[in-house]
Formats: sequence, structure tokens, C-alpha cells
Amino acid sequence: MVARIGAVLSLLIMMVWTLGSAASAPQAATPPQRFTVPADGHPMAVWARVPAAPRAAILLIHGRTWSSRPDFDLQVSGLKRSVMQSLSDRGIAAYAIDLRGYGETPRDPSGYNTPSRAAADVIEVLKWIAARHPGLERPALLGWSNGGIVAQLVAQRAPTRVSSVTLFGFTPETEYHLAPSPPPAKVAPKTRNTAEGAASDFVTPQVTPPSVIKAFVAAALASDPIFAEWKDDHEWNELKAERLFAPVMLIHGSNDAGASPAAAGEFLSAVGSATRSYVVLPIADHCAQLEDTHEAFVSAVAEFITRPGPVRR
Repeated sequence: MVARIGAVLSLLIMMVWTLGSAASAPQAATPPQRFTVPADGHPMAVWARVPAAPRAAILLIHGRTWSSRPDFDLQVSGLKRSVMQSLSDRGIAAYAIDLRGYGETPRDPSGYNTPSRAAADVIEVLKWIAARHPGLERPALLGWSNGGIVAQLVAQRAPTRVSSVTLFGFTPETEYHLAPSPPPAKVAPKTRNTAEGAASDFVTPQVTPPSVIKAFVAAALASDPIFAEWKDDHEWNELKAERLFAPVMLIHGSNDAGASPAAAGEFLSAVGSATRSYVVLPIADHCAQLEDTHEAFVSAVAEFITRPGPVRR
């Protein structure tokens, strides 16, 4: 499908669909490697599935509520749903970070995460990954939902640290104008997450086996029993499409209520990068990486981050 957004950009929206992923061979239930990477003295938990001879590396950033293990390494009996394992099977060293207050990374001493703090932490992990793979191109970066806005901030602040950025389940604005929020409570609340909240993003039964929802709810509550707190949202105002120069891909499910093709077109028209891709996964919703569109999602990401550059003949 070709969509013309204004007079400056023609976008090829790739409709990628693979129902056969539900029958993919089950993955081994071996746990990922677990590392601790210091960022300004704070211990950041980093998970990894690395093939013997990787051809590329990627860092995954989870969403607003749940950490990396449920989001990117979900284990479902009889099904293959681990993004990290599927990327590793394609020769890509897959790493995933738990931001402050998520998974096995403790809360910031203040009790809150902030956009600037999250971006700085991710940059430190990108440096660490690059040092582990000196023979590879710089790591690619992928952020899901709220992780997407973190990924964009990282790519703007540290363009030499990433080879590309993929914004998944997140339609960015060309720029932001957020007013400063009132100061939060000095002691951050510790609100408990719920099973209902964990299941809430799965809205398309045609591509979501009940076993996937059950596994996700269990993994999410085990990893993140307490809701992580953020503050200083006005720091997102630094984001401007014209300042994003890394190769960029937007990807989302066609049933993702938070995604907007029109806004995606405007954003991609404005970005500073000459390399831009837009992928829509039919029937999928906000959790496209975990649904029966898993293989289509992973294939689109792997192809984008390993694509060849210009060749001089």
C-alpha cells in the first residue's frame, strides 16, 4: 500500500503477515544470560541471548509498565514467543535492559525515573554492548511503547552510539510541548500491578492464544509486582523529528489503538534521516511481538537492522 502524506513523502506501508508463526518450533526454556551494567553507580540489569557468531547486535527497551523479560523473552509452552531468542536464531545478539524500578533493576534512590535518567542509562548499556562486540557495527536500538520515546531520546542525544532506531507500538509527534508537572510526592508510591492490567493490551483474539495471555500475566506480575514511577515528563520536549538522524523504522499492529498512520507519515516526513521505513502488521495489536504475528515482527526488525547499505560498483 502506498500512502502519500502531503507532497513530500510517499510511504510504502509494508503489510507483513505470517499466521504460521503459531506453529513454529517451541523454544528451549533455558534462561537468558544476566549481566549487571553500572550507570552512574546504579546497577542496571541487562539480559542477553547471543549466538555463537553474531552478525549484528540490538538493545531492546521495554514499555511503561512491564520489564524486559515478559516483554521480550516470554516463555509459552508449545509456542515460540521470545523476541530475544528469535533474534538470536537469526544471528543477532539480542540484549534487553530493565530500566530503573523495573524487573531486576532497583528503583532510583529518588524513587522515580525520568526521561533524562533513562536515556543516560541506556547510553551506558549501549557503550557496554559495543565493547563486547568490537567487530560489529554499533548496536541497533528498539523501544516498545514508552520504550520507543526513550529510544528516540537516546538516538537524538547519542547518534554515534546507535546504528538504527526502531520505534514499536509508539507513534511519535514531530515535536512536544509538555508543561512541567507539579512536583511529585517526596516518597514515591508503591502501587501494586494487577492481572487485569497485564492482560489489557491483548485485544485481538484472532492472533492471541489464551496461553500467551496467561503466560504474559504470570511473567509480568512476577517480574514487576510494583508499578514503576516516573516524573519530569516535560523533558520529552527535547524530542524533535528533525533532530533524529539515525536510520529509523516505525512498526505497529494495525489494531493498535495508540498508533496513527497519519501521524507516522508526518513524523517520517520530518525526520532528519534519509533512511526511513514504516511497517504495519495486519490484525496485530499493541503486543504484536507476542501474538501470532511474532515471526512477522521479528523478521521485519531483523531485515531492517541487517539491511545492506549502498554498494559502489
